[in-house]
Amino acid sequence: MSVIDILEERGFIEQKTHEEELRDLFERESVTCYIGFDPTAPSLHVGSLVPIMSLAHMQRNGHRPIALVGGGTGLVGDPSGKTEMRKFMTIEEIASNAAALKKQLSRFIDFSENRALLLNNADWLVKLNYITLLRDIGRHFSVNRMIKAESCKLRLDSEEGLSFIEFNYMILQAYDFLELFSKRDCKVQMGGSDQWGNIVAGIELIRKIKKGSAYGITFPLITTSSGEKMGKTAGGAVWLDPDRTSPYEYFQFWINTDDDDVTRFLALFTFLPMNEIRAAESLTGAALNAAKSILAFEATCIAHGEALAVDAYHASLGLFGERKIPKNMLPSSKIPRQVTGGDSQSVPSAEVEFAQFQIGIPAFKLWHKVGLANSGGAARRLIEQGGAYLNGERVTAFDQMVGEKDLEDGALMLRSGKKKFFKVIAKKEK
Repeated sequence: MSVIDILEERGFIEQKTHEEELRDLFERESVTCYIGFDPTAPSLHVGSLVPIMSLAHMQRNGHRPIALVGGGTGLVGDPSGKTEMRKFMTIEEIASNAAALKKQLSRFIDFSENRALLLNNADWLVKLNYITLLRDIGRHFSVNRMIKAESCKLRLDSEEGLSFIEFNYMILQAYDFLELFSKRDCKVQMGGSDQWGNIVAGIELIRKIKKGSAYGITFPLITTSSGEKMGKTAGGAVWLDPDRTSPYEYFQFWINTDDDDVTRFLALFTFLPMNEIRAAESLTGAALNAAKSILAFEATCIAHGEALAVDAYHASLGLFGERKIPKNMLPSSKIPRQVTGGDSQSVPSAEVEFAQFQIGIPAFKLWHKVGLANSGGAARRLIEQGGAYLNGERVTAFDQMVGEKDLEDGALMLRSGKKKFFKVIAKKEK
C-alpha cells in the first residue's frame, strides 16, 4: 500500500495536485517532502498534530521528511486564515522558538543519520537581495492571481486589509519550495487546506525556473464532532510542551474526546493498525470509554514517551477509577491491561457532602477548603491569574459556583498551577 493510500485511509488528505503522477512518484522512489512550521510560539499544539503525524507516516514508509521552521517567513507573517496582521517578533525570539520546536518534533520524527531534516528558512531568506528577488523571482508572479488566493482574499475583505509585507508571504513560501527542490531534491510540499494557494505558487515557480515537476498535498481542518476547532478548550490551547500542558493534562484531553470522534482520532493521532481501529467503530458504553483510554495512552506515548504515558494513565485511574481494557481491543496498543487500580497515593483526595454541591460552592472557597490555596484570598488570586482548573478546564471567575452539574462519576478533579491535583469525591448519605 502506498503512503498516499495510507494517508487517505486515515483521513489526512483533502486535496492533491497531479494525483496520478504523485502516486507514481511515491511508488517509484524514496521521496523527500516538507511541511513548514510557524515559530511564533516556543511550542506547537495539538492543532499541529496532523502535519506532524503525516511526516511521521512518510518516514515510516521509507520517505524522507523535512520539517521547515519558518525563521525567515516568521519575520513577515503568514496572512492565511488571519483577519488581522500578526505582531512582529524579533529575530532573537524566533530563533529561540525555532530551537524549542526542533526538540519537540524529534519526539515524532527520527532526525538521526539524515533520515529526516530539520531546516530553518532564515538560512536563505534573510540573505536575499531585494532587487535580485524582484528580477529573478517576482517576475514570475501575477498580482491578479495572487489576490484571488484564499489567504489574500480573507485579509483584503477585512477591515485592516492586507499589508504589503504580508502580500510577499506567498512569494517567500514559493521560494522555500524552489530552494528545497534545488538543494534537497524535495518534490512534495504538504500543509493545511489554507496553504493550497501558496503550495501551488511554489509548484509553478519550480516549473518556470527549473522546468521540474513538484507536487502538493493539503490536509483538512480537523474539527470535533461538535464543530469546534481541534485542540482548543475553554482553558486555551493544548500544547505539546510538557511545561505548558502536563502529560497528565494531555492524557485527559484525549480521554475527553467526544464519542463520535474516537475512531477518527485513533486513525489520525496514533499509529495503531486500521483493521483494529475499524473493529472499534461499533463500541459503545464502557467499551468505548476503554477505547478512549487507549487513544489517550497512545497519543501521550507518542508526544511524551511511554514512561510518562503510563504515569498519566495510572494517575487517571487514581482520579476517576479503573477502566478495564480487554486484551482483544486494539491489541497492538502498549497500554497496561493488567491494572487493578490507579495511583491513588499520588493524587490526594477528600470527600465533600453531596448536599453542598446541590447548593453550590464558590470556587475560591472549594480551593481553600481542600488545601489547594492557603487562604480564601490566595485562592482568589490563583483563579484571577488563570492557575485554577476544574475537570481540566480553567476556572474564569473566583466566585464561579461549583455544583452538581460539574460532577463526573461522582467526583471532581481540581488543579492548582501546572502539576498540583486534588480529587474531590461527593459523599452521599446512606
